[in-house]
Amino acid sequence: MKETPLSNCERRFLLRAIEERKRLDGRQSYDYRNVRISFGADYGCCIVELGRTRVLGQVSCELVSPKLNRATEGLLFFNLELSPMAAPAFEPGRQSELLVKLNRLLERCLRNSKCIDTESLCVVAGVKVWQIRVDLHLLNHDGNIIDAASIAAIVALCHFHRPDVSVQGEEVTLYTPEERDPVPLSIHHMPICVSFAFFQQGTYLLVDPSEREERVMDGLLVIAMNKHREICTIQSSGGIMLLKDQVLRCSKITGVKVAEITELIQKALENDRKVRKEGGKFGFAESIPNQKISAFKMERAPVDTNDVEEQAEEIITKADPPSDVFAKPILRMPGTAQIGEGLENSWGDLEESEREEEEEGNSDDATTSEGQKMETEEINVVSKTKKEDDTIVLSDSEEEEVVILEPEERPKKTRTPTSAQQENSSSKKAFNKKRKKKRATP
Repeated sequence: MKETPLSNCERRFLLRAIEERKRLDGRQSYDYRNVRISFGADYGCCIVELGRTRVLGQVSCELVSPKLNRATEGLLFFNLELSPMAAPAFEPGRQSELLVKLNRLLERCLRNSKCIDTESLCVVAGVKVWQIRVDLHLLNHDGNIIDAASIAAIVALCHFHRPDVSVQGEEVTLYTPEERDPVPLSIHHMPICVSFAFFQQGTYLLVDPSEREERVMDGLLVIAMNKHREICTIQSSGGIMLLKDQVLRCSKITGVKVAEITELIQKALENDRKVRKEGGKFGFAESIPNQKISAFKMERAPVDTNDVEEQAEEIITKADPPSDVFAKPILRMPGTAQIGEGLENSWGDLEESEREEEEEGNSDDATTSEGQKMETEEINVVSKTKKEDDTIVLSDSEEEEVVILEPEERPKKTRTPTSAQQENSSSKKAFNKKRKKKRATP
């Protein structure tokens, strides 16, 4: 466990406040923080809050073989875990000196004090007994872990119910909660720990120290007692010498605090038992105070429908009259309108440009089709003249032979004349000249 040390200024401030009988949370020297107990949906599960220190307790059971030297007694185990979720100083997966000390103190307080009748946990002597395991998890650390852990352990044990069993010879039958009601544990008394912090070698005394006060304290005294004022265990740490009067004064304070806490535990158990019997809502979710607005649940507010017409007339009379000036709509294109200032509509311009492109494409197609018709007519004329002039003998003049050019395929949509069109036009001119020369020759 690696704690960040307090500065000298913080240490002097805390000690000065303790000398003036003042505490950081506004309590007096012998005041105990508020204890709050809430139960889970299952038996043996609870959360105990001591101020801002929060501990979760869970009890489980299992049928096992007993010890050889105690064949008629059940087993009871306690396990406290300090996770980094509670405080960053705690290291995961490692048993620190503080954790070992707290576990041993819990065992002496609850198991060695014989608060639970272990012989009632025997099912078959020397064969089967119940093993009860109490797991405690520290959820938030704000000082005085041992007190919160002891309260959570005894509350979880009082709230726990083990399954019912039946024995026929050596055969053990285990019943589910639906078949038979679970059986509560036999508890003789409720030992509860109360911690006292000493400052300046026992000059000043505080009950239920907080986390900041534990850092500057000189010693700690823990007394475990039940409501009958029987001391179950006592432990002093820190190396301070305490007088007999100081210990007696602490024991008297412990008797008062234990009686108050025991009464609170009994009331909490009775309320939970009553709610479960009546079939009401119970568990951690029901114990959380509803301080937020929920959108899934809303109370229905009554609506008064009387004098609706009069109220409407009053609203109309109080309202401002409508303006008589209306903006004239600007018609850009048929079927469109514009009111007020804004950008002009460009849909009409786009439609005109598309129409012009279509007209140009149609004109190009018409010109290409006319050119193809002219060429086919000329080819037909040339073929006819060849048939008529088969008997004509050409002279020895160095005239070139007539070449008939076939029309080439052209793209349908063209806007600028291409090189192929220029070649066709030049070839047409040359063909016309040659045809004239041929006709001119006798």
